[in-house]
Amino acid sequence: MAKSKFEYVRLFETEDRCLPNSWIVVRVDGKGFHKFSTEHDYEKPNDMRALSLMNKAATSVMEEFKDICLAYGQSDEYSFVFRKETQVYSRRSAKLSTNVCSLFTSAFVYYWSEHFPSSKPLYPPVFDGRTVLYPSNQNIRDYLSWRQADCHINNLYNTTFWALILKAGLTPGEAEQKLKGTLSGDKNEILFSQFSINYNKEPEMLRKGTILVRRKVPVVLPDGSGTREKSQIVQLHTDVIGDEFWNENNHLLTIS
Repeated sequence: MAKSKFEYVRLFETEDRCLPNSWIVVRVDGKGFHKFSTEHDYEKPNDMRALSLMNKAATSVMEEFKDICLAYGQSDEYSFVFRKETQVYSRRSAKLSTNVCSLFTSAFVYYWSEHFPSSKPLYPPVFDGRTVLYPSNQNIRDYLSWRQADCHINNLYNTTFWALILKAGLTPGEAEQKLKGTLSGDKNEILFSQFSINYNKEPEMLRKGTILVRRKVPVVLPDGSGTREKSQIVQLHTDVIGDEFWNENNHLLTIS
């Protein structure tokens, strides 16, 4: 870059490199998506088209950033976990969050028609992004456990809330009042006794969210003579709070 007398203004830029030896999480979250989902006629309580679109956008991000070892998504949010040792963008926080958020948002719009073929966005969707550091393996596990617990709590409430509205004919205010102060067991009882819904048999993607990881899977050779292993991004809908997932995927917490 050519130098000029104006170059001194770069001194006002702040250093925002993430601490070394820490897990970097970039979380992307929809802005105003309650309104967005209503105006775009999302199905209630969950729209599988919208969730599949979120997963597609997240997969696009993981395809671009190879140092993302795991992503977790639910509702209108996605968390991307960069390896501890990553040097992407020299670990600059703003670069990481803006690039991930920008790519996620553009992919969400780009693939919209594949999931909503009969409509187009009425206005541009907006996602915000933030970068958070977690120093230990237990910290990153607890972070993902927090997001999955949040998924369960919100989905159980929304499933019950919309059952009361769509099947029992309550108004939103009446449904909210009926659920005020209820515990998980109370909501499960309402679903089963009034609507014959066993919450534990609801789709796992709705109850547990979506985990994206890289797995080596067999792919057929172009000439059809056999197969070879190729790394691909796969979707899982499983528990990350217990130890089983981490025991089966212990490579995720090791440094390459």
